[in-house]
Amino acid sequence: MTAIDSGLEPLDPAYVADVLSRPPFVQIPGVCNVRDLGSYPTATPNVVTKPGYAYRSAELSGVTEEGARKLVSLGILTAFDLRSDPEMRKYSSPIPVVEGVEVVPTPVFKSEDYSPEKLAKRFELYATGTTEAFMILYSQILDHGGPAFGTILRHVRDKPNAPFIFHCTAGKDRTGIVAAILLKLVSVDNHNIAQDYSLTRVGREPDRPKVLERLMKEPLFAANSEAAMRMLTSRYETMLAFLNLLEDKYGGVETYVKTYTGLTDEDLQTIRSNLVVPTKSRM
Repeated sequence: MTAIDSGLEPLDPAYVADVLSRPPFVQIPGVCNVRDLGSYPTATPNVVTKPGYAYRSAELSGVTEEGARKLVSLGILTAFDLRSDPEMRKYSSPIPVVEGVEVVPTPVFKSEDYSPEKLAKRFELYATGTTEAFMILYSQILDHGGPAFGTILRHVRDKPNAPFIFHCTAGKDRTGIVAAILLKLVSVDNHNIAQDYSLTRVGREPDRPKVLERLMKEPLFAANSEAAMRMLTSRYETMLAFLNLLEDKYGGVETYVKTYTGLTDEDLQTIRSNLVVPTKSRM
């Protein structure tokens, strides 16, 4: 049965403020949907994902001076930008200059993938809000994203003590897939990975007016704001379907990473080790 998210209405501001004030959310002025991927339990007893190391977010283009200082104070000196040049030009959201932070262009899609025809087809799929449509789109991200994902994973391999942040525009689809790959590599269970993905429903809420304003300039969405909001859904069930897709179509996360990024078993062993820490024992 085709599943469509009906939760398209604005969320209660008090609820949003409460959720955003607590982990895993992190407050970075000028940046929406920032979360720490640390402290998730793994399949190994007494081992969790490393707190304060890997962060995910929406675009950094609007980061304020205070926000830039907060990034640096968290030790985040590297940001991986998954957006493509045509996308940034289209939305007038260039790669920001953040003092103290190296922003690394890491586009998932090539410029030619943003032709009007290809973009229209992607928008049509997003507008349906169905799980099936999102799986087509997420397959495209997996098929094109190997080089970008490899860049991020090599940072994890080579710089275990250098916190980083990765983002796309809304911090949902491309960002959500990177987060899922990182968490799946260290055997975080599917429930927690899907829960992390679904938190974008709350995390993107402060940017809702800005995102809608952008989308309403597209012919497909101009007279259909509900279709625009379907594009932004981040349902728990969608991520579960993606994890099944990753297993069934791509042979699982390890096979996918080795095939599409060129990383080796030895690399993956190092990456896993660098992404986790033991939990503190209780006396």
